[in-house]
Amino acid sequence: MKAAMERDDPLKHKTHVSGPFLRWAGSKRQLLPRLRTFWRPEHKRYIEPFVGSAALFFELQPNSGVLGDLNPELIETFRQVRNRPRKVSEALRSFPRGKKEYYEIRSVDPKTLSPIEAAARFIYLNRFCFNGLFRTNLGGRFNVPYAPSGTGELPREERLVQCAKLLRRVELRIGDFADTLHDVAEGDFVYMDPPFAVQKRRIFREYCPGVFACHDLDRLGNLLQDIHGKGARFVVSYADCSEARRIFSSWHPRRVRTKRNIAGFSESRRYAYELIVTNADD
Repeated sequence: MKAAMERDDPLKHKTHVSGPFLRWAGSKRQLLPRLRTFWRPEHKRYIEPFVGSAALFFELQPNSGVLGDLNPELIETFRQVRNRPRKVSEALRSFPRGKKEYYEIRSVDPKTLSPIEAAARFIYLNRFCFNGLFRTNLGGRFNVPYAPSGTGELPREERLVQCAKLLRRVELRIGDFADTLHDVAEGDFVYMDPPFAVQKRRIFREYCPGVFACHDLDRLGNLLQDIHGKGARFVVSYADCSEARRIFSSWHPRRVRTKRNIAGFSESRRYAYELIVTNADD
């Protein structure tokens, strides 16, 4: 009986990590209790091609996996935290606080900085920008405005060190989601939370060159068939919309209620519905 109980709680012996070190618009932290139920200890790898803040990864703490994203600054930040968390923390502590200072740091070209300084700058801007958004202009430069309140504190060195230990278990990839998924194999677990692209209504999504668009839904749908055919398990979370219902109809999508966290003031944030799509057995 004891062994059976332990199998029922695969997260019982997790390393203590108090969540991701980044904020991220559209993060699935509210849905973690639901999403974690699809994970099984016997899965060989955890694969996430739209990694964002990696909230589910840090919740599950798998032993191996692949984290990918089209955003090179994001993945390079993960790499620097993985390899040099204390140095990143030291650089982060050296940055001054305040609105004027934020815009000065935002104006710096990250290509002129060392990898450690660029990672610290990314974390700093992510922490003090409006709602944890990532958006760039046509030139590829981050342009999200400063948030005067509600951003919380910068992650402490202890958290970066804890996150680094978990990130050393995975491979980090920069590229299109199909590239990250090219070697999915039997026994893998794939979680996908692409930026929402909906034709008939406005839903915020991260803005950077090549970002996920409506036409990519068909590619995603074909990939799900491929992943299923290889004997891997997948879970997708997406906006509840007619396009998604059409693409995912074969998998009996489940509707869940969540709260949008993009609005500027908490009292104006609204509940919305998303779809969870999976080939997992109930």
